[in-house]
Amino acid sequence: MDMNLSNISTIRHLLDRHGFQFSKALGQNFLINPSVCPRMAQQSGADQTTGVLEIGPGIGVLTTELAKIAGKVVSVEVDSRLLPVLEETVGDLPNVSVIHGDILKLDLAELLTQHFSGMDVVVCANLPYYITSPILMALLESRLPFRSITVMVQKEAADRICAAPGTRASGAISAAVHYYAAPQMLFQVSRGSFLPAPKVDSCVIRLDLHAVPPVSVTDERRFFALIKAAFGQRRKTVSNSISAGLGIPKPAVVSALEAAGLPPTSRAEQLTLDQLAALSEQLL
Repeated sequence: MDMNLSNISTIRHLLDRHGFQFSKALGQNFLINPSVCPRMAQQSGADQTTGVLEIGPGIGVLTTELAKIAGKVVSVEVDSRLLPVLEETVGDLPNVSVIHGDILKLDLAELLTQHFSGMDVVVCANLPYYITSPILMALLESRLPFRSITVMVQKEAADRICAAPGTRASGAISAAVHYYAAPQMLFQVSRGSFLPAPKVDSCVIRLDLHAVPPVSVTDERRFFALIKAAFGQRRKTVSNSISAGLGIPKPAVVSALEAAGLPPTSRAEQLTLDQLAALSEQLL
């Protein structure tokens, strides 16, 4: 059905008709700025040869734009109350499939095989703020052949995700994301672009996945445990936070830092991805 899904009165009539109430627990804020979703879809890198995995389609605003340019769109929606709404808004689009499920619990490898056989696949989504990091890490850690991940997230989260390791704004998520992908900020979205309006601004970012990680580590699990521990107590030196977080005697951590050519007074946000990898190898 062709309706203006960015128009407030259209949205209200649609949701009223289905008896839908916004869920704070699910972080539901629907876009009412008509320029955002077309721009997101265009910058996702999708085209007629591409499949798009969308997470949390809401009422289908982004879904509709993706359907115009992509070969196929599969939208995963956790809220069963939105299924009849989506049936009305995108149900007649021949290249769109809506799946009811939790993206963190679905077998994504099976989903890709079933729906996108032989296609390049990108992810494009307006992610709920409260679950941004778990979803991004699940997608990256899945090692599935996603070409890129384009998502709208809270501005503060975008700053942290895109910050280069070794810079003041970096955190554990920065290091983890840069291991798997090259992140970039695409454009900002003001809080007034949503219904209901959240208390913060948003930003659309894209992660272009690496074919091979930019650093080589012997034990990935150990590497990520080290990153988590290093940033776990940001006010402490990395020797203290890693010692506490991984249960390694502090002298051993100091020795590993020195062997990696790093001062024992280093803090986590001062370490580049290469330096974190070198430290991880010394602690094996």
